[in-house]
Amino acid sequence: VDASIKRTLQCVGNTGLGGRANVRKKKRKEKHEIEEEIQEQRQLDKDTKISVTEFIAVNELANLMKVSVSEVISKCIGLGLMVSINQRLDVDTITLIADDFGFEVEFEEEYTSDVLEDIEDPEESLKPRPPIVTIMGHVDHGKTSLLDYIRKENVVAGESGGITQHIGAYKVEVEPGKEIAFLDTPGHEAFTAMRARGAKVTDIVILIVAADDAVMPQTVEAINHSLAAGVPIIIAINKIDRPGANIEKIKQQLADRKILVEDWGGKYQCVEISAKAGTNIDLLLEKILLEAELLDLKANFDRVARGTVVETQLDKGRGITSTVLVQKGTLKVGDPFVAGNHYGRVRAMFDERNNKIKEATPSTPVLVLGFEGAPQAGDTFVIVESEREAREVGMKRQQLQREQDQRQVRLVTLDDIASRIGKGELKDLPLIVKGDVDGSVEALADSLMKLSNDEVRVQVIHKGVGAISEGDVLLAAASAAIIIGFHVRPHVNARKLAETEKVDIRLYNVIYDAINEVKSALEGMLSPIISEKLVATVEVRETFKVPKVGTIAGCYVTDGKITRNNKIRLFREGVTIYEGQLATLKRFKDDVKEVDAGYECGLNIANFNDIKIGDVIESYETVETKQKLQSS
Repeated sequence: VDASIKRTLQCVGNTGLGGRANVRKKKRKEKHEIEEEIQEQRQLDKDTKISVTEFIAVNELANLMKVSVSEVISKCIGLGLMVSINQRLDVDTITLIADDFGFEVEFEEEYTSDVLEDIEDPEESLKPRPPIVTIMGHVDHGKTSLLDYIRKENVVAGESGGITQHIGAYKVEVEPGKEIAFLDTPGHEAFTAMRARGAKVTDIVILIVAADDAVMPQTVEAINHSLAAGVPIIIAINKIDRPGANIEKIKQQLADRKILVEDWGGKYQCVEISAKAGTNIDLLLEKILLEAELLDLKANFDRVARGTVVETQLDKGRGITSTVLVQKGTLKVGDPFVAGNHYGRVRAMFDERNNKIKEATPSTPVLVLGFEGAPQAGDTFVIVESEREAREVGMKRQQLQREQDQRQVRLVTLDDIASRIGKGELKDLPLIVKGDVDGSVEALADSLMKLSNDEVRVQVIHKGVGAISEGDVLLAAASAAIIIGFHVRPHVNARKLAETEKVDIRLYNVIYDAINEVKSALEGMLSPIISEKLVATVEVRETFKVPKVGTIAGCYVTDGKITRNNKIRLFREGVTIYEGQLATLKRFKDDVKEVDAGYECGLNIANFNDIKIGDVIESYETVETKQKLQSS
C-alpha cells in the first residue's frame, strides 16, 4: 500500500512540475514572439522611409516602394494626373502617393551634394581680394555719370585706350596694388534677381541720391534690398554743384529711413560729389577702400574657380557670351564648367578693355566664351573635373527644368486657371520671352508681368537668351503660350515646327512695341464694361384682360423710342416690380417694331400679367464698352 501511495504521489508530483514547466515555456515563447514583432515593427518603420530626388520618375518611385508601376499610375489617375511609366512627378504628387502607400518621403537634391558642392577654404590659404561694388539709386540721380567718370579716369597706366566694351562689370586700379570691381547692372532689380537665386555678389553698395531732388521710391527700394542682403552702404550725394542742391534735406530724408550718416552721429559713410565734374570722386573711392579694409575681404586664389554669372548676351560673332565674376580660385582657359542649367568649356576670356586673358583671379569680372546655352544672371558658375561631367550635369539639369516648367504649367492650367476661367474669375496669357541680352529679357519679362491685374494675368513661363529654339516652340505648344522674340529670330526648324504646331511667334526690335501689343491682347481678354442706356419711358394708362394672351397695357410713350426687342423694367411707385422683355408691341391692331415719343401703343410683357394703371415702364438696351488696362 505504501509503495502504491509513493508511486501515486510521485506521478502527481511529476505532472505538477511538468505543468509549471510548460507554463514557463509558453511564457518564454510569447515573450520571444513579442520581441520579434517589435523588431519587425522597427524594421518596418525603417523601411517606410524612402529617400528620393525631386522629380523622380513613376517607375523609380514604384521600385523604391516595392509596388507595381500600375498601382502608382492608378494613384496618379485618382489625383487627376495622366502619367506614363517614365514621367517624372513633382514634390506634392510624390508626397501624396507615398503617403497613400504608407511611406514617409525624404527629399535629396540632385547634382549638388557631390559634383557642385563648395569646399571650405582653410584660413591659411586666404589672401586679400578687391571689393565688389554695386552703384544703386533712383533713375536720373547720376549712377551712369558716376560709372562713366570712374571708367574714363581710372585707366591702368600703360593700357592702350579705356574700357571699350560693356560686359556688365569692370575692375579699376585706384592706386598701385589697390583695385575695386564695379558691377554695372540695371540697378536694384538685377541685384534683387541675383539675391533671389541665392547669389551673394556685392560687398559694398554705393547709394547715389541727387542733392537737387529727394529720396525717391527707387532709393528706398535700393536701401531695403541692401539691408536685406546685409551689405554695407556708402551714401553718395550727387549733383552738389546744381542750383537748388539741398544736402541737409537729403540727409534728413535718409535719417527718416533710419540711414544716419556719420556727421549726424550714424554709422554710414557719406560723400558729397559731382559725377559730371568729378568733384570728390577720389574721396569716394578712398571710402570704398576703407570699408573694404573693415570687411577684411579674402579669398583662396589657388583652387578651382567658382563665381557668379553677372550678365549673358548673344554676340553675332562669338555666340553666347557671359560676364562671370570670379569669387574663389583662379579661372583658366580650358576649364570645363557648369553654370545654372548650362555647361561648357572656357574657350576664351576677355577683360573690360577687350584684352584676351588666360586667367582670372577672385573679384575679377571676365567675358567668357564657350557656353552651350544661355545662363541667367545670378547663376552659380562652377568648375568641374571634366567636360563629360559638365555635360552630364548640364543636360540633366536642363531635362529637369523642362519637365518642371511643363508640369508647372499643366498643373496651374488644369487645377487653378481652368476652373477660375470657368467661373469668370481669371484669364491667363502665358508667354515665352527670348532676347539677345539677359538684361533686356529680364526688363521685358518684368514689364509684361506688370500688365497683370486682378482679372487678367500675364504668366512668363520661360525666359532666356538666344534664338528661338524647337524646345521653346514645344513648350509653347504644350502650354498654349505666345513666344515673344526681342532682337532674336527663330531657327529654321523652330519656324517650321511653329507652323505645324500653330504656335504664334511675335518678333520685336523695340521693347515698347512688344509691351503695347501684349497690352492690347490683354484688353481684348478683359470682360467688357456693360452699361445700360435708357431708350424710352412709357406710362400705363389702361389695362385689358385678353383670354389666352394675358394683360394688355394701353400706354403712352413720354420719352424716347420704345422698340419691341429692347429689355424693359416695370416700376410701381418708384419700386422695381419686374424685369423682362416685351411679348408684343402694337399701334391700334397692327404689330409694330417701334413707337416714338408722343404716341400711344399697346403692349404685352412676356410671362408677366400683373400690370396696373399708373405703372411706369422703362425700355433700355445694354451697351458693351471695351475695358482698358490701368497703367501701373
